[in-house]
Amino acid sequence: MQGKKSADMRRGLIAVAALSALAGCATVQPEPTMPRVALDTTAGTIVLALNVASAPITTCNFISYVVAGDYDGGTFFRTVSRETNTASRYPIDVIQAATPRGSDDASRPPITLERTRDTGLRHTAGAVSMARDEPDSATSSFFIVTQDTPSLDFGGGRNPDGQGFAAFGAVVGGLDVARRIQRMPANSEEQLTPPVTISSARLLDAAPAVCIKSMRP
Repeated sequence: MQGKKSADMRRGLIAVAALSALAGCATVQPEPTMPRVALDTTAGTIVLALNVASAPITTCNFISYVVAGDYDGGTFFRTVSRETNTASRYPIDVIQAATPRGSDDASRPPITLERTRDTGLRHTAGAVSMARDEPDSATSSFFIVTQDTPSLDFGGGRNPDGQGFAAFGAVVGGLDVARRIQRMPANSEEQLTPPVTISSARLLDAAPAVCIKSMRP
């Protein structure tokens, strides 16, 4: 147990150090209102713009995993299409990604659910959002919406609790890559065969000050 706590602390300190180093960039360039992250994958590059103003908890959590290198070597492992997701009353169009530790990554505590009711964001085509089971249970696994899917919003029926999922940004480059990944071969359990590797996840802009502050021990 002590070993796990020490490992978690090391990962947190790495993220803090990385964010602090990136903060130096803010002295020579304005802090972006929507910092970008580039996901370099074996299928191509996807660029995300993150809405830190509307969803600060979710955005800062995602950035902390990015700057610590936690998504490097991870995968887009799941594809869901409404054309095949016929078992659900609320079919969706998404691809889901995870760190190398998997979608149930327990290396850090889960975060508070930022509902679309409160953020004003929506699960339209290109939205990036956090995977979860119960409310306030999301950690690192995220998904990209390839077609408008309102059932993922607050009050939507995709999750039985009706709380929806936490959208926190959008694809600003490479939506065609995401859609190509969605069409790749998958088994009966919606697992991509093979999964698409994330070779690196890179923060392209200065880390938002609110994220640096939230990561300090």
